[in-house]
Amino acid sequence: MNDAGIIEHLLKIEADAAALVADAQTEADRRIGEGDKQNRALYETHYQNGAAAREAEYQQETEKIRERCRAELSDYRAKMETLETDTGRFSAVLESLFAGEE
Repeated sequence: MNDAGIIEHLLKIEADAAALVADAQTEADRRIGEGDKQNRALYETHYQNGAAAREAEYQQETEKIRERCRAELSDYRAKMETLETDTGRFSAVLESLFAGEE
């Protein structure tokens, strides 16, 4: 084989290698894209499930708190209704406060 034939052969090998590298890169990009797509779908599924579970917990806890507040308010109102107003004592306190300012 003469020098031109050897160089031609080496250039063909280099071109074949470049084509293999380009094909490999294309396949790698395809696989990475497919993996990203699958990972995104998996993430979205887990995120949605997690968000739905947290929302349900939030709603349950909020309702428990509301019920507790309603019960406390009801107890407070019941206690307030049983109290008697002592206007005489209230007037005495007011007079002592205002009389002390002079």
